[in-house]
Amino acid sequence: MLERFADYTLVSCRLETGRTHQIRVHMQYIGHPLVGDPLYGPKKTIHGNGQFLHAQELGFEHPRTHELMIFSAPLPEVFEKTLRTLRVNQSLES
Repeated sequence: MLERFADYTLVSCRLETGRTHQIRVHMQYIGHPLVGDPLYGPKKTIHGNGQFLHAQELGFEHPRTHELMIFSAPLPEVFEKTLRTLRVNQSLES
């Protein structure tokens, strides 16, 4: 758990496999569905375009060279904007 808000929680997860829907199914199962998930997510959601799910880092072994390939990406601006809004709302509520 990285940050908690009134109705939402920002978490960091490490996946061991790339199994389809793995994180979505597991998060829903423990009662914390992903925001914006049309299949497993809550009906109540926050404004956004799609699922609030981000792969910060992906890695795999190159099939020919066997070199470990690692790619990273910052949070999309819509995520950053949403987090700023949640932080402001939380400070106003306290």
